[in-house]
Amino acid sequence: MKIIAATSNKGKVREIKSIFSGEDFEIISMKEAGLEREIEENGTTFEENALIKARTIAQLCDCAVLSDDSGLCVEALNGAPGIYSARYGGEDTTYDVKMKKLLDEISDADNRSAKFVSACALVYPDGRELVGMGEVHGRIGFEPKGENGFGYDPIFISDELNKTFAEATDDEKNSISHRKRALMDLYNKMRNEE
Repeated sequence: MKIIAATSNKGKVREIKSIFSGEDFEIISMKEAGLEREIEENGTTFEENALIKARTIAQLCDCAVLSDDSGLCVEALNGAPGIYSARYGGEDTTYDVKMKKLLDEISDADNRSAKFVSACALVYPDGRELVGMGEVHGRIGFEPKGENGFGYDPIFISDELNKTFAEATDDEKNSISHRKRALMDLYNKMRNEE
């Protein structure tokens, strides 16, 4: 089955392709499909935003569309940046700026617990919709560490790996990541529909 990944984030597309490798899916990016569209994410949850993206792109093509909405939720910030993770500190700021802002805001916090949350939505050409959810728990480090990954990976220390996602290899991260768990939840729901 051909699936368009409704994102312009190359890191997300690479992760989705890696996680679904070996399955009967051909994952292509919006760019590879010749689709460009700015999508306003105005939902109030990860699930709503994932469905908004998938539905928008599904209207432009005749194949299945997969989208992800994910973010970092920090307990000391009452769950922020959450669904605003990509816009935290301004839409056009780099992740270095976003991470510095976050680290500054929790510099005095005793509780550095955090989690990455992902919602993966699939919209079929016939209009059926499925959503898978995933989380990975950890804590915020005191400084960025590691060269791999993207986004907030350099400051998120996974409880399971005991290192930042940016210090982990792609295989290590993909084996336990929030996106992997959401995609596996979605995959199981897809298989149950067959």
